[in-house]
Amino acid sequence: MELANRDSQSVSIIDNISIQQVQATMQKITQFQQVIQQTLRQNHDYGVVPGTSKPTLLKPGAEKLLMMMGLCSEFEIVDSTRDFENGFFQYQVRCKLYRGDILITEGLGACNTKERKYIKQDPYTLDNTVLKMAKKRALVDAALLVGSLSDIFTQDLEDMDLDGQQVSNQKRYYTDQDGTITVKQAKRMFALAQGDNDIVREALDTFGYKNSTDVKKIEYDKICEVIEEIVQIKESEAKEDKPKEDAQELEKQQEVIPLPWESEEDENA
Repeated sequence: MELANRDSQSVSIIDNISIQQVQATMQKITQFQQVIQQTLRQNHDYGVVPGTSKPTLLKPGAEKLLMMMGLCSEFEIVDSTRDFENGFFQYQVRCKLYRGDILITEGLGACNTKERKYIKQDPYTLDNTVLKMAKKRALVDAALLVGSLSDIFTQDLEDMDLDGQQVSNQKRYYTDQDGTITVKQAKRMFALAQGDNDIVREALDTFGYKNSTDVKKIEYDKICEVIEEIVQIKESEAKEDKPKEDAQELEKQQEVIPLPWESEEDENA
């Protein structure tokens, strides 16, 4: 009896839907997906995960999607563990997308220090890192939902290979987990540093690497994050120094410069 009631309710819902309206909505979704595919850039907005047939949406791509749709994000820590005694940190984060005051959709993301990419690192330095990764995953999850993009992008953010391979239907299998990064990945680090070799050098020294091509793949994402943090610090310092430089320049401009005849008078005096 209960099953029959559910079936009748399902039929009644379908009866109340305009087929023409559904077709128009599906066409808009298809057009939107085409615009996204033409707009987002590979290796920046999305990357290719070995072993999958779909590209992975990255944080910059998710942020662009929200801007295109006029949405803003809000984050909430749903659950967390900060075990300083045993060196374990985990976060579960909810990302809410709003248009004005209206909640459109939500996404969830989680990360912890026992994931494969972090297992060989000092867990006490990863508290903020796993929080940021959980936020990124929640953001991407919400962006995929609101944009109906799950059939175009996936969200497996582990062990990404950003070599610029074209997406194909052929499965790729990744076995070199302990190898070093590729030349293209090394170039990406310099791109993140905005071409500043000193920033890359500082990040590599932090992890004990002499050359960028020696970087292990399991530490690549962490080093990229350190590079981005250094760039942000330098940009902040530059903004703080600029008012001082402007003030010094203004003082120079305001210095009293004696006129030629005034100098002669001083000498005669």
